Parts: sequence; C-alpha cells; structure tokens
Amino acid sequence: MNPDLSGRVALVTGSAHRVGREVLLGLAEQGADVAVHYHTSDAAATATAEEAREHGVAATTVAADVTDPDAVDAAFDAVEAELGTVDVLVNCVGDFDDRHWEALSFADWQRVLGTNLYGTVNCSRRALEPMRDQQWGRIINFGFADCDRIHAPPSNFPYFVAKTGVLMFTRMLAYDTSDDGITVNAVSPFAVENTVSDVHGYPRGRPASFEDVLAPILFFASDAASYLSGENVAIDGGRLPEA
Repeated sequence: MNPDLSGRVALVTGSAHRVGREVLLGLAEQGADVAVHYHTSDAAATATAEEAREHGVAATTVAADVTDPDAVDAAFDAVEAELGTVDVLVNCVGDFDDRHWEALSFADWQRVLGTNLYGTVNCSRRALEPMRDQQWGRIINFGFADCDRIHAPPSNFPYFVAKTGVLMFTRMLAYDTSDDGITVNAVSPFAVENTVSDVHGYPRGRPASFEDVLAPILFFASDAASYLSGENVAIDGGRLPEA
C-alpha cells in the first residue's frame, strides 16, 4: 500500500522511538508532513524529524504529556502553527507494566491507563474539531491483539484494560464521526520485532515486523479506506490465544 499523502499532515504520538518512529517515517515516505511527538526523548525526536525530512517533507517535533489535556492542546496548537491542521492522527504512545496486578500501586495503574486510554481520548478530542471543519480526517489507534476477546491475565492487567477501552473508544468514535468525513480505526499488534522475548511458539515463527504494522496504517490513512471505520486489525499472524 503506497497511498499519496502529499499535502497531508500526520501526528504520531510516541514517535521518537520504536514502532511510533517507524510509523511516522512510513507516513513521511508517502509524502505526509509529519510531527514527531515525544514526552522526554528530545534528542531522539530531533533525529527522527531529521530522517523524515530526507523524504522531502516538512517535519517538526512537539513535546507533551498526553495524559494532560492542556499539554495536548498546546502541542496541537504548535503543530497547526507550523504545519497546518492534523489530517492523520496515530495514537501509538502507551506504557505497560507486566507485573502481577497486586504488585502494582495505584500510581502504576494511573500511568498505564492514562498513557494508553486517556492519552488516546485527549489527542483524538483535540484533533476532531479541525477534522470536522475540513470534512476529512483519519484517526488510527493502537490496541492489543487479544483485547477484542476480553484478554484478562493477572499480569500486565491494567494494560489490557486500557487497550480494551481503546478498542471500545475506536468503535464509539467511528459512529460519532460517521457524517463528518472522518474514519477511526485500530491496529492491534501482538508482538513486534523490537519485543524482547523468546519468539518460539509465535505464529509464523516470528513477531510482526515494523512493515507488518505499517501496512494497515497506510491503508487506513488512504482515500481507499474512506468507508471503513470502527474496524480493528489484529497483527498477530493468526494467533489463537486459547489454542
């Protein structure tokens, strides 16, 4: 999928590093001007923006704590002032904590729920009005592969709660924007190539590559997907967690 995103502006949260970085660079390769969002990784964000410019697009960096609505507002204001309205929002940022749920403090729960679910809500809320004004927009959220099945192990539990909420939010917002020229969809990886774990027993003998994750995002960002909204693509190689 190689959509022409020339003239579009894309903001990817958590795009200084890892999956978010690869998604942002993939959007830049298709012609989108890009905003690299980060919280504390200033130098890495600057390096990512520099690499994005090698595709001949404009790129900027913007810092924000996505759990703080005022910080999100300020970040979008900065992107709009430099690049214009955000046409494509990818909500990628989100912490996890794979300890047993009883070992987690209330602050741990707040951090995981805040960065994954509330960050997605805050950024989407801020992006919506300009998208509605122009009658075009793409919001793409990150879930987790098993959360449409009410995945509920005792380890990393707040993360799965948050990602289930993200999928519910995606479906709700798709309905709420169905007359606004906006689509809202989700991609839900199981494990990606930067995952540090034993891949033995993974579907197809490997985790997802960055390209595997990017492919449905590019499709959802394109005009070809203008009638698809509220959908979730599990990027898991056909995994059945109950098998």
